[in-house]
Amino acid sequence: MATQLSYNGSQFLRQEFQVELSRWNRHRLAPSFPAEATASRFECDRNMLRLEHAFIEELRGEVLEEAAQAPTDPDGFIAWFEALKSNGPGQHDRLFPWLAQDAGRDELRWFLSQEAAGEAGFDDLVAMTQVKLPPRAKLELARNYWDEMGRGNAKGMHGPMLGQLVDILQLDTQIEHTVWQSLALANAMTAMASSRHYAWHSVGALGVIELTAPDRSAHTAKGLRRIGLSGSERRYFDLHAVLDVKHSRDWNDEAIRPLVAEDPRRAKAMAEGALIRLKCGARCFDRYRTHFGLA
Repeated sequence: MATQLSYNGSQFLRQEFQVELSRWNRHRLAPSFPAEATASRFECDRNMLRLEHAFIEELRGEVLEEAAQAPTDPDGFIAWFEALKSNGPGQHDRLFPWLAQDAGRDELRWFLSQEAAGEAGFDDLVAMTQVKLPPRAKLELARNYWDEMGRGNAKGMHGPMLGQLVDILQLDTQIEHTVWQSLALANAMTAMASSRHYAWHSVGALGVIELTAPDRSAHTAKGLRRIGLSGSERRYFDLHAVLDVKHSRDWNDEAIRPLVAEDPRRAKAMAEGALIRLKCGARCFDRYRTHFGLA
């Protein structure tokens, strides 16, 4: 499967726009009060929503041809979807064996800073995506969300685990210090999850994260172990190297398969969402390798 990482001429795939979109997402999704619902806020939101839509449509345009090749029957689509683990954009990138075996502490810190800053919050993305989904898929997303929430135990919540690693390694997660490729990945995931026009895209994008994350997480955990982090300190990556294997299997069986069986049109949308997520990830890996002199 060909991966094209070009972005010349795009008004969206650039630092200034992705920083602006990241700031807006942080502001609009934060809890606030009625007094903040001002005319200027509504005007800003309207303008940014139009730009966000155009951004996602540009990303869709990059994957339409590949997504159109996906079968629309449940068995065929699942086989196509699971094959993305081996042939999808960005898979088996040589960045990750290098992180596991050779990267120094400062290089791992820079990589993790970019990844943490570009983390849109899987738990929140699942919560937004599940709104009004059919019951069987909704239940699977609920089970996934419950795992993300540590099954009710604060110490087991995945988000704070990553936050602990940010503190331990003193990572720089400021938006302004994050490369646009990482910001674009988070912004694309947020756009698909928060807009009901892209709900099926979000199901595909979240599902492909579960499908492809274990190998990358295992390599990252190996690198962290090599530089001396304890099991509790690298727990976020150790956990995702194992747990996401089950999450992926359940997501495919209990969410994607029944959704496609109910309406075959959803297959194309989920294929587009998965490819958008993978292509955004591939751009990140390419940018990271360039930073490390590995390109």
